[in-house]
Amino acid sequence: MQFASILAPRDARLPRSFSLLVISFLLGAAALLQPASAQVGGDDVMLLMKQASQRGDKAALSALLPQAIGNPLEPWAAYWELKARLPDAQPQEVQAFMARYAGTYQEDRMRNDWLLLSGQRRDWDSFTAAVADFRMNDDPQVRCYAILIDSLRNGNLSQTQADEVKRNWLAQRDLDDGCLSAADRMIGAGLMSPNDAWRKARLSIEANRPQAARAAVNLVAPDALPVFDEMNANVGKFLNGRAVAVAKSRREIVVLALLKLTLADPDMAASQMGTKWEPMLATEERNWLWGAIGRQYATRLSPQANDAFAKVTKLTDLSDDMLGWKARAALRVGSWRDVQAAIDAMSPVQQQDPTWVYWKGRALASSGNPERLAQARVLYESIAGTRGFYELLALEELGQRAAVPTRPAPLTADEKAVARGNASLQRALYAISIGLRPEGTREWNYATNLHDKGGMDDRALLAAADLACQREIWDRCINTSERTKGVIDVDQRYPMPFHDTVLRKSQEIGLDPAYVYGLIRQESRFIMDARSGVGASGLMQVMPATARWTARKIGMPDFSPAMLGDHETNITIGTNYLKLALDDFDGSMPLAAAAYNAGPGRPRNWRNGPTMEAAIWAENVPFSETRDYVKKVLANTTNYAALISGRPQSLKERLGNVGPRDMPEPDAVKDLP
Repeated sequence: MQFASILAPRDARLPRSFSLLVISFLLGAAALLQPASAQVGGDDVMLLMKQASQRGDKAALSALLPQAIGNPLEPWAAYWELKARLPDAQPQEVQAFMARYAGTYQEDRMRNDWLLLSGQRRDWDSFTAAVADFRMNDDPQVRCYAILIDSLRNGNLSQTQADEVKRNWLAQRDLDDGCLSAADRMIGAGLMSPNDAWRKARLSIEANRPQAARAAVNLVAPDALPVFDEMNANVGKFLNGRAVAVAKSRREIVVLALLKLTLADPDMAASQMGTKWEPMLATEERNWLWGAIGRQYATRLSPQANDAFAKVTKLTDLSDDMLGWKARAALRVGSWRDVQAAIDAMSPVQQQDPTWVYWKGRALASSGNPERLAQARVLYESIAGTRGFYELLALEELGQRAAVPTRPAPLTADEKAVARGNASLQRALYAISIGLRPEGTREWNYATNLHDKGGMDDRALLAAADLACQREIWDRCINTSERTKGVIDVDQRYPMPFHDTVLRKSQEIGLDPAYVYGLIRQESRFIMDARSGVGASGLMQVMPATARWTARKIGMPDFSPAMLGDHETNITIGTNYLKLALDDFDGSMPLAAAAYNAGPGRPRNWRNGPTMEAAIWAENVPFSETRDYVKKVLANTTNYAALISGRPQSLKERLGNVGPRDMPEPDAVKDLP
């Protein structure tokens, strides 16, 4: 019997209650009809179905589903089975699924999938029937489809709608149908400019998404597609051709070609601009290209970055990303005027990021002018606190240090009971417990943030975090507690599992335990079986080769990488490697953290150049992952130090300055991997 064929009633006119009764009966009957030899025990069926879902194995999913009936994770099993064959499913089957699992993450996830499929099919009736109940409402394509349908059916087009479409479209990296179609409609109505399509093409080329760029070009210049294809096939040949760039579309494709060249060779792109193309391009096009060249130089920490940015005549022609790198390059040379100019040209949303709030405050304060100092203070006060790197730095600019925040009132028995009684939270914990961590994490995040409009309030979040803490699911404990707005529970946000081991191992080798905890919190969120995509494992996310090298250094002759699953061994190896990295980098916590994340070779190169505040150095780390990592590890460390010592702590003191090496590299760590 094919389970898929009986999942939903064929007659849409049947009452919902009758439909659900039939489905429930058939689910049970299908399970009984499975031969005993085909039965899979306990939770194994869920793990097998997850694997089948990853393979797209419809037959296996259909065969296994009856055996998952009654499992606490049954909604996941049913979701995987229906998702695999959704393009061929009947609308009644989808409706029956959403009715059976009403209120669950899986219901809303299926609704999201169905909305996207309905939009792609231009089945506006099915889309309209489903979209009103979409609780997550966080999919940009769905939003674009909804606006498109409204404009098609009602003829109502507003600038607010067009702005939302533009924002979603420009932010998406990959080619999509919803926002592309809505953008086409808005451009046709004159609410978006053809220049927006060219901007999308530029952003797509910069993100190495040529098909998304081609689709954007097709909206406004379909006759230019052969030229685009010629350029995309061979940039060098295209740019070495005849220098004719009079038509708008031809000029824009030259811009795209020079952008591709910039990513590979900014020196060559700058040369081509200066000797051939710059006179033929419009001012905005030249500004964008010099901004892209400047950004590429800045990510290489080249002093040429400031020269390239200086050629930009109007900063608002640049993207936020370019302006961010202009500000970083200016920070490296202490040009506070250029720092402020770059930040002032950013979009309003970007200017509100604590990174740029802090650096604008520093730029204003650098003048020493009393009025500007007062303005800087207002900026610092708007972000100061213990929540993050720049919040902590702003706190110190106000003359304060990081202290343990006042703990919130204890949770009541009723508040804890509500969290324990939340079916989605319990299902999430169950999924994590049997090895389905990604599914459990998604369901947990949905329950705490998306199931109800606006998400849980602070007390409910604290109760949910407490539930995760009690189960030692530390990543959900931390992440959930971090979302509270009015209160901070420092024990939830900065837990200290394996306390005795961490303190003992740290003290044995003269390492600050707060630094170790700050790093573990960022590396693994205290997940014992955490494993990265490149093979790092355990609490301190140690690579096997690094672990073997460290074991030899500290005299562990019987070590094998399989031992990294043991928390004591993992902490021993991780702390010793961190101490060796710290010694290699003259005791600099930011440099050692960068080495732990990106390997020691890169920060050895990144430290060359002028000596500067470590906060400026960290903001200029070329890799976004490592830049974020260094800042979070140092912020974590400062908060853990306050918690462990019971005394206010300074982030600035831990940062210090970064510059070229003063002394020869110690022999003991010359081969640091």
